[in-house]
Amino acid sequence: MQIQIISVGKIKDKYLKLGIAEFEKRLRPYCKLTMDEIADEQAPEQLSEKELVSIKDKEGERILSKIKAHQYVIALAIEGNQWSSEKLADEMEKLSIYGKSQVAFVIGGSNGLSDDVLKRADQKLSFSKMTFPHQLMKLILLEQVYRAFKIQKNEPYHK
Repeated sequence: MQIQIISVGKIKDKYLKLGIAEFEKRLRPYCKLTMDEIADEQAPEQLSEKELVSIKDKEGERILSKIKAHQYVIALAIEGNQWSSEKLADEMEKLSIYGKSQVAFVIGGSNGLSDDVLKRADQKLSFSKMTFPHQLMKLILLEQVYRAFKIQKNEPYHK
């Protein structure tokens, strides 16, 4: 399976970089992993609705430029479906079986994802109703993808 993680913004914190590198290493036997970081738009703290849409649209254009036509796209969005780790493992296995072995996960920036990105998504996935920093979401997503492969293979995973 080919997994692509498309995320807005660069990872700056060392502890996140180390965690991400660890799960990149752990995932090597299970999939071909690529990660694309998209530049985030600089924005003031207080945005009008029009400015917010404009920022999300600019980031969205960059995200969409990284998605291939044949990829199955899972957008991380607070309004998405909430899955257990086992459900994620099952869904990823089904995708592989049905010839959709190229999956792109999309993580938006601090302002969320554009409507165009959400429309392109084949699935919207929510990890929680809580809001997480988008940099931390990348680490959490990688851990869950790794866990999904371990579940699929019936391999032990530390608790």
